Amino acid sequence: MNKNKKGLKIFFVFILVLTIATYSVQIIDIIKYPSHISIYQGETKDIDIIFPFTVDILSNNKENILHFKENNTEDKLKLSFKNSYRVGTLKNGEGKLKFKLLGLIPIKEINVNVSENIYLVPGGNTIGVRLNTKGVLVVALSDDIIGKNGDKYSPAIDAGIKIGDVILSIDGKKVRDADHVIEILNNIKKKKVKVTVERNKLQFVTEIYPVKSPSDSCYRLGIWVRDRTAGIGTMTFYHSDTRKFGALGHGITDIDTGGLMPIENGEILNAKISAIEQGKKGAPGELIGLFYESDDGIGEITNNTDFGIYGTINKGFNHIINRKALPIASPSQVKEGKAYILSTIKNNDIKKYEIEIKSLKNQKFPHQKSMVIEVVDEELLKETGGIVQGMSGSPIIQNGKIIGAVTHVFVNNPAKGYGIYINWMLQKAGIFQDYTKNIVKAN
Repeated sequence: MNKNKKGLKIFFVFILVLTIATYSVQIIDIIKYPSHISIYQGETKDIDIIFPFTVDILSNNKENILHFKENNTEDKLKLSFKNSYRVGTLKNGEGKLKFKLLGLIPIKEINVNVSENIYLVPGGNTIGVRLNTKGVLVVALSDDIIGKNGDKYSPAIDAGIKIGDVILSIDGKKVRDADHVIEILNNIKKKKVKVTVERNKLQFVTEIYPVKSPSDSCYRLGIWVRDRTAGIGTMTFYHSDTRKFGALGHGITDIDTGGLMPIENGEILNAKISAIEQGKKGAPGELIGLFYESDDGIGEITNNTDFGIYGTINKGFNHIINRKALPIASPSQVKEGKAYILSTIKNNDIKKYEIEIKSLKNQKFPHQKSMVIEVVDEELLKETGGIVQGMSGSPIIQNGKIIGAVTHVFVNNPAKGYGIYINWMLQKAGIFQDYTKNIVKAN
């Protein structure tokens, strides 16, 4: 009898712990939900939560912007372990969703911006990319700087400088490039200099004791730096209303540090494919392109993010993208199955290539790997082996809508790769924010 009671007690304790853990995860998930989301008129948003949590719709300015499309939400305290809410849109504007516990205790409030669908001109054209770093990027450190006395020094290491740091200024002088670092040091000729450093987007000041090299009488900090980079990629979209563009679908990282390149400014230029290195298992291929440093840029790069590069097309270059604008699809509208990409692999001709969307990720926050795609187009497989470097940014189109862009290739299967939802790119480009401002002003 006692054994039965003990077993029953353990069972109830287990159920209690499991229940607490489940609800704790749900609360954390609700709290982590974005405070602002953007959807399009006519689109629906599905929200799944477990009892006893509920969702209410709030309206701004006494206007109904959102509504529930399912009847199961009429009874907010319905005894169902899992409730599915499908939120629909009635008009453009801003509404709110409020998560509650037992329909009484507020947990989280979310602002929902509803706008008309956004139309983008799809890219697919190859572009040259030229970036100048903000300050100079530290790519290597030296611990064997020889001083006048023959001893070895490591001034940057002693000052706490690390690979991946960005040197912004030396003794108050803004650093332009690698040559400028040498110029500043040899003009100052101090025993100690103050260096402003940026690390993980935070700035700090440290003191470094430069060492004068007996070989050339130049002062050294014991660092190797990079101040620019260049390459090719594919443009994803152009937004004619704002002149903004997006490309690549992933950020430009430094080859030595692996970190995102901190940029001061940059340009995109016309480029031409000169050769193709086919992708093979274990060895990603590459589009080899040409562009000339002396050429005028067709657009200015303002942001290098984990989700692509963004900027503005220069006036007078609208002719580079003269195709018809297409609506975009939200992540909930993207389906597994047939789609196509636009890419340039030869003769500067943008062509359609068939792909299959193999799987989709349900993402609340931006992520590069939103979907798994596979190239099934025989021509593209023959020419490149699948997805190769330089094709990143190729727009993905399904059912007449732009749904995303190619980002990465599977190293062991070049026919497969990842794509990113177009929504995440539009957020980084600032286009969603532009539409939100217009909605607020209109109301």
